[in-house]
Parts: sequence; structure tokens; C-alpha cells
Amino acid sequence: MLENNGQINKMMIILSKATLENVYAAFVLANGARMEGIEAEIFFTFFGLESIHKKKLPHLHVATVGNPAMHIPTMIGGLPGMEAMATKMMKKEMEKMDMPDVYEFLCMLKDSGVKLWACKLAMDMFHYTKEDMFEDIDGIITVGDFYKKAEGVGTHMLFI
Repeated sequence: MLENNGQINKMMIILSKATLENVYAAFVLANGARMEGIEAEIFFTFFGLESIHKKKLPHLHVATVGNPAMHIPTMIGGLPGMEAMATKMMKKEMEKMDMPDVYEFLCMLKDSGVKLWACKLAMDMFHYTKEDMFEDIDGIITVGDFYKKAEGVGTHMLFI
């Protein structure tokens, strides 16, 4: 049996939701891995696909309903305009920190060597084509293909 003393060699991140807070969490973790010399791959599935869909990625928003970290009652979070207001506030704070927008962050991830994979099942289910997606995705693969890419000692998988 191979021993690696707990060293992380590869991060395999599964992104299933395209809310701003989930997308940035996945992107920051993948970017952080690359900065530490760790391989990183992101598998975009179900609603996570919206974060690489050309027409949808500029319009991602913060989830105000069902998000306990928002510290607002669900009824208030569902009021018209709350989601837009929360999204605007979050984007303003990210700008202060010089955080890139989603498209720019995708370009940075690709430049650093992060692999970006779209889930074939979700692509088929939502009737998306490769042309609908961010131009630099590495491909459209099945979950089985993604698992094969995760093989090896020191691979960690994270679901967001």
C-alpha cells in the first residue's frame, strides 16, 4: 500500500449550485489548491452548470431563501428585491477585495491549470450544448469519467 503521509495531491471539487456564494467557494478552493501546487479539477453538475453557461454566468446571485447564514427569516428573504439587494451588496464587498467576476475567475483558473468539466447527464437534462458553455471547459464527461480522474493517492473530493 502506498503511503503519502496525508499529503493532498489533487482536489476534485463538485459544484452543484450556481449561487454566488457556492461558485466563489469552489473557485477560491480550486485557486488555493493551485497556489499550493496541488492539482485541481471542478465538475459542474445540475444547477452548478449555470456558472459556466455563457449567458447565465454574468447573472448569478446570492441565495436569500434557505440560507441560514443570511440571518434573515425565510419569509423576508423571499420578498421581491431581497435577492437582488443581497447580490449587489456581496458584489460590492467582493469588488473592495479586488475579487474577479465569475468569467474572469474562470479564465484565471484555466490559466493556473485547473481542469473544468461539465456533467454529461446534466448537460443532456437541460438541453445544453458545448457551445453554450464557457469556451475553455476541458470537456463534457460522465460522473464515472470524473471518478476515474480522481484515482490516486492523495486525492480529495469536495461537494459544494
